[in-house]
Amino acid sequence: MSKLLIKGGTVVFADRHEICDILIEDKKIIKIAKNVEDKAAQVIDASGLHVFPGLIDMHVHLREPGFEYKEDIASGSAAAVRGGFTQVCCMPNTKPVCDNAAVVGYIVARGREVNLCKVRPIGAITVDEAGEQLAEIGKMKEAGAVAVSDDGRPVSNARIMRLAMEYASDFGLICLSHCEDKDLVDGGVVNEGYNSTLAGLKGIPRAAEEIMLAREIILAETLGKRAHICHVSTKGGVQLLREAKKRGVAVTAETCPHYFTLTDEVVTSFDANTKVNPPIREAEDVAAIREGLRDGTLDCIVTDHAPHHRDEKNVEYNLAAFGISGIETSFSLSYTYLVKGGVLTLEQLADRMSAAPAKILGLEGGSIVVGGVADVMIADLNEAYIIDSKEFVSKGKNTPFNGMQAYGRVKYTIVDGGIKYRG
Repeated sequence: MSKLLIKGGTVVFADRHEICDILIEDKKIIKIAKNVEDKAAQVIDASGLHVFPGLIDMHVHLREPGFEYKEDIASGSAAAVRGGFTQVCCMPNTKPVCDNAAVVGYIVARGREVNLCKVRPIGAITVDEAGEQLAEIGKMKEAGAVAVSDDGRPVSNARIMRLAMEYASDFGLICLSHCEDKDLVDGGVVNEGYNSTLAGLKGIPRAAEEIMLAREIILAETLGKRAHICHVSTKGGVQLLREAKKRGVAVTAETCPHYFTLTDEVVTSFDANTKVNPPIREAEDVAAIREGLRDGTLDCIVTDHAPHHRDEKNVEYNLAAFGISGIETSFSLSYTYLVKGGVLTLEQLADRMSAAPAKILGLEGGSIVVGGVADVMIADLNEAYIIDSKEFVSKGKNTPFNGMQAYGRVKYTIVDGGIKYRG
């Protein structure tokens, strides 16, 4: 196996960042020190660049099998490594639904065949994501599933969710909950408030998310099991999580860049690229999400990468598909708004985008340590650029961030010691 030597970069560790070299061999980091030399190694000059642990996205939609016109594992993996991600965990709302070992095995095999980032399937909680009968969680775990979720649909039946938490725990997995009371959503498409009224669009109240979030906390606390909350978007949700963690409830949570960068004023443009579920909220929610990330109430940043064909967005707002193609902009937006914005340190950003997802799902990686897996991302934090979806390698060009300036260009993505992206 060839060697790779990363020279002169500022390495972001869990507790500090400092300039040093990293020597990689046989998929592992074998040395971290200053002035490392190895004549047999390929050298990356990382002077002036920052070296992060490979990013891990525990919430993406790669659309394969069944919706390859939106995205497939090859295009999604290419987008992932362009965004600095070395591992992605793909949600089960495919066709057929990823609710059995055969589909899980297919996704694992396709990920290995594409051989860019590591593709980790998430199995469905219920058969066909219908919310009525538990899927075969144990068999999916054996086939390679790293968690279970009915993301895209809530598990409305509390008894089913209770059983899911218990069974998943028995197999060492965690339930990732899409918190949404469908009766309260009632056909809404944007956040309920002043701007929904101004735009004449039906609103989704914060309570639709918070009621289900509270239920999951109560179940986790009652059962003594773990639960994970997907794409938190509201101030009230952050507060519920903060209080639960203070009580010792084993609950973790994620949020997405669009929830700490945008407010619902954007929906008055009627740009369907701003349509996402849960919806973009108000300024007080944005502030609460940022504070939740800062104090650790929100454990990690995910993308909820949801690519769509242009025809699914180029329609009336009410008819457009929900979702944002976010995996190629997530790191830059997070660095720009959170680190440059004074919310997080570099070390905290690395935790929220790498170490925390690895810990929650029990994955390898998440840190730069001797003996650890050689999954690394190298970025130029000083480079500013204008986001342009025409440059995306994802099939999905649906982003509300077109034309915005961001800092932090990914220059290299290294997976198992191999260079998978060079920017």
